Amino acid sequence: MSTRETSTADDPIIESFDQLVAPMIGGEKPKADWRIGTEHEKLVFNTRDHHAPSYDEPGGIRDILLSLKEFGWEPVEEGGKVIAMRGSDGTVSLEPAGQLELSGAPLENLHETCAETGRHLAQVKAIGERCGAGFLGLGMWPDKTREELPFMPKGRYDIMKRHMPRVGDLGLDMMLRTCTIQVNLDYGSEADMVQKFRVGLALQPLATALFANSPFTEGKPNGFLSFRSHIWSDTDPQRTGMLPFVFEEGFGYERWAEYLLDVPMYFVFRDGKYIDAAGLSFRDFMDGKLSVLPGERPTQSDWWDHLSTAFPEVRLKSFLEMRGADGGPWSRICALPAFWVGLLYDQTALDAAWDLVKDWSMEEREALRNAVPKQALDAPVPGGRTLREFGREVLKICRAGLTARARLNASGDNETGFLETLDEIVASGKVPAQVLLDRYHGDWNEDISRVYKYAF
Repeated sequence: MSTRETSTADDPIIESFDQLVAPMIGGEKPKADWRIGTEHEKLVFNTRDHHAPSYDEPGGIRDILLSLKEFGWEPVEEGGKVIAMRGSDGTVSLEPAGQLELSGAPLENLHETCAETGRHLAQVKAIGERCGAGFLGLGMWPDKTREELPFMPKGRYDIMKRHMPRVGDLGLDMMLRTCTIQVNLDYGSEADMVQKFRVGLALQPLATALFANSPFTEGKPNGFLSFRSHIWSDTDPQRTGMLPFVFEEGFGYERWAEYLLDVPMYFVFRDGKYIDAAGLSFRDFMDGKLSVLPGERPTQSDWWDHLSTAFPEVRLKSFLEMRGADGGPWSRICALPAFWVGLLYDQTALDAAWDLVKDWSMEEREALRNAVPKQALDAPVPGGRTLREFGREVLKICRAGLTARARLNASGDNETGFLETLDEIVASGKVPAQVLLDRYHGDWNEDISRVYKYAF
């Protein structure tokens, strides 16, 4: 989630609908300027007893963050507490229960993206060895209850923690217990955005299946392969889901802004503090009728904040965010941007991907999305195939798209090598969660603590 530091006096007041669509229009870039931004979260645990470290304890989350200064990162504070670190590789920030996230820099190719990930993991591992901390690449805490998890000192999280139980049963699990990998990608025009949004949304269940990695809850199998994905189905129906209107005639920037106006607010940031506006209307805010700030109208920064509080499977800000994947280890952090860049950054591949899914009905899309958390690659797709069979075809398109990009490293290799871990998953038919379950029922002897040996 985004991190705010200050509010400024020169932040323009929003006076027209045109200002609401301006961030999306401003995101348009020529193809030569398209970049790749990769975000990935990891679970932090104490290596002595596997507890989730608090913010303040010795060797805890604050100490881990501040230790990044030795690698050139600079602190970001809120209310006098360090909540993030900024550097040339992006921002390292905190999720609600201390999950550590790298929001990577916008990079030109996948070789750079994977190198950035490698640098980050090497840094936090070195810090972890001194602090007695380890890091798990999973989609969800395998053994912790909500009550066992700490809470980080960020004002927006306090507001969300109070609001989540009002609108869904699993929102607190989303905040406290889950981790994801996410890819942020550019577009060249409104029409290009629309095609990429539609392909991304239709194929998000395939990404969820390939990266499914959250089969345990509180030490036992939970009956799902991606429980993290299931959690989103009972978090907040007004800000999640598959968004049928994206596939309707006329979808574009204005329709997206109208959707965001109907997503209830969480907060307003003023004078370094978050004001609770949970459940209130941004439309009322536009009219100066927000009850917590009577007479005030929103600024451009307020709108930017609001753009980050919708949680569909694909999200538009000034770029497109692909949000369907569970957290995982280094190889899969590199594989997710390869999957989406291969599909979306080459026009021939994008057209081929759209041809695969354009005739699906909304009911079929919803059915696939609902089946994947339990069935993963065994889920049926329209036309009678399994998602595994369908995935083979999609990965061929990915590979062709990456080949056409012809972004080579110093050894002359293109970007297709980053797909190998996904090729292996499809070939075996076993997603990461199924491999974990096999170990749990096999050599782990149903001892979930053995999972900590698979830390980064």
